[in-house]
Amino acid sequence: MRIAIISDIHGNLEALQTVLADIDSKGVDGIISLGDIIGYGPDPVACVDLVASRCKWSLMGNHDFAVIYEPTNFNKAAEEAAYWTREQFENESKRDREGATKRWEFLGKLRVRVSMGSFLCVHGSPRRPINEYIFPEDAHGAPLKINAIFERFENICLVGHTHVPGIFTSDNEFLKPVEFNSVYQFVRGQKVIVNPGSVGQPRDRIPLASYSILEMKDENTPECVHFYRIEYPIQPVVDKIHAIDALSNWLGDRLLEGC
Repeated sequence: MRIAIISDIHGNLEALQTVLADIDSKGVDGIISLGDIIGYGPDPVACVDLVASRCKWSLMGNHDFAVIYEPTNFNKAAEEAAYWTREQFENESKRDREGATKRWEFLGKLRVRVSMGSFLCVHGSPRRPINEYIFPEDAHGAPLKINAIFERFENICLVGHTHVPGIFTSDNEFLKPVEFNSVYQFVRGQKVIVNPGSVGQPRDRIPLASYSILEMKDENTPECVHFYRIEYPIQPVVDKIHAIDALSNWLGDRLLEGC
């Protein structure tokens, strides 16, 4: 069984379409989303519709929450993007009431955590599933935090939120995909946290879309996880963002730097 994991699309339709095409070329049994379908990017409605149609389920990310409810602890650019994104959904409600109702229902039913066989799936962390970041530097710099997080799950935890792909181990290590040739073999009884990185807004200084595929012997027996980086047409996304007065140009420019 092969399950594709996507996360942190952030309204980047070009990246999402490219990643889905790559996933299709590899053949999987399903796709799951770890949240933040929207926020920052110029095509939130199309991204939500595509995730709703292609994914088995999606989690609630902090930006999804901000658009449905209220942005809290956001910087100015992120807050403005959240209000602009909400406006796009409201505009769609005027054009297509039936489609808009289904879209709002999908967003409103996003869960904050999902148990999937051996996996606990959250957007942020097992302690605070929507908002807590697990940064790579926490592995060595915040061992008490990491230890407390590892106590909150039994086997393997899937997270997004930081936009940085890699593996956290219970030995207080963070491993980048390059350190294990982009294929991490699970060890029976070993706890790990897996972050597939970001589809639409990578922040590891590599401006490529990121996602992962789980290889499973069966629902309760994970074998390995593959990490993939995919080129996508970035400049059209940047141009769209620059053309929207309510979105900061910086939200587009950062895509070119992967930060």
